[in-house]
Amino acid sequence: MSKLKLIWDFRGPDALKIAEHHVKHLNEYIAIQKTDLNITDFQQVHEMHSIAYMVVTQEEMKPIRDALKPHRGEIYND
Repeated sequence: MSKLKLIWDFRGPDALKIAEHHVKHLNEYIAIQKTDLNITDFQQVHEMHSIAYMVVTQEEMKPIRDALKPHRGEIYND
């Protein structure tokens, strides 16, 4: 089963706090939708750029992408 990482980019001095908060909303979505995977996290790329991400199966990707509008995606490797 292929896994994809849906990514939301946040930039600026508050990027890390915003990415961390965004993960809470992703986790709420997972609980409501009962998705197959529950991998979410945030990461600081550098001082002015952070990301929040959610890992989904390839089968789940299109409806989740359309509902949550990530900025980009990539193949997820465990």
